[in-house]
Amino acid sequence: MAKFEASELTLDKNGKVYHLGVSPGDLADTILLVGDQDRVKFIGSFFENIRFEAQNREFCSLTGTYKGKELSVLSTGIGTDNIDIVLNELDAVVNIDLKTRTEKAEKKSLNLIRIGTCGSLQEDVQPGAHIISKYAVGLDGVANFYEIPYSADELKATESFIATTHWHEKLNVPYLKKSSDDLFDLLKKDMIEGITITANGFYGPQGRAIRIPLSLPDFKDNIRKFSWNNYPVTNLEMETSALYALADALNHKAVTVCLVLANRYTNSFEPNYSQKMADLVQVVLNRLV
Repeated sequence: MAKFEASELTLDKNGKVYHLGVSPGDLADTILLVGDQDRVKFIGSFFENIRFEAQNREFCSLTGTYKGKELSVLSTGIGTDNIDIVLNELDAVVNIDLKTRTEKAEKKSLNLIRIGTCGSLQEDVQPGAHIISKYAVGLDGVANFYEIPYSADELKATESFIATTHWHEKLNVPYLKKSSDDLFDLLKKDMIEGITITANGFYGPQGRAIRIPLSLPDFKDNIRKFSWNNYPVTNLEMETSALYALADALNHKAVTVCLVLANRYTNSFEPNYSQKMADLVQVVLNRLV
């Protein structure tokens, strides 16, 4: 059986996965992923008890129970580069024997639910709305470094996205992945269902220009025209495409729900959203139990 060398599967001095700082048994099989590390303790405040807490860099985690169900919360930080770290290390914790550095014969599948924030790409989706991502289009390139399995539907949708948006050759080759049907159906009630565009930056890659002119000024208008299987492009954020791609490749289930903070066409923005986020967290927690 192949052994994962120290330079490839990196562990800290305590034998925990290097970036997340967790070991087997620390986390539950259902994990809420958030960008902001302060949101970890915020979600933990809904729990009846907490049995585990850890923090290393931007990766803060805890495990506890909500209405008798064990759940974990983990902050990923911003961007698909961090999702690459989180997904690989989460999978290693549950599917690799960290002492022998060999793959386990029996694999575990995790439920990964991202609770994030986003900007709307449709005029009628205003701040405060809840969006659930049926598909995610990755502009980041992370999945292109892996042998990712794509369904015929995903490949056709990607071709349609490239054609519809007149995709420019100077940009990363986009990819498209679908959420877990099980988790999507569990959480979708009363949420706006759509396609999420995952950008590899907050400003230029999302069509924002402050002092540097955009090289493709019609970029934002082009991507919002795409739809697939009656799902429109609804929002922009920075993590979901890699989450869906790597989760699927590793046989985990993933879905993203987002609170809309900005509308990119009415130019509205909601900076004071703590209660609205609390409402979304409560909805997700109650549907998971």
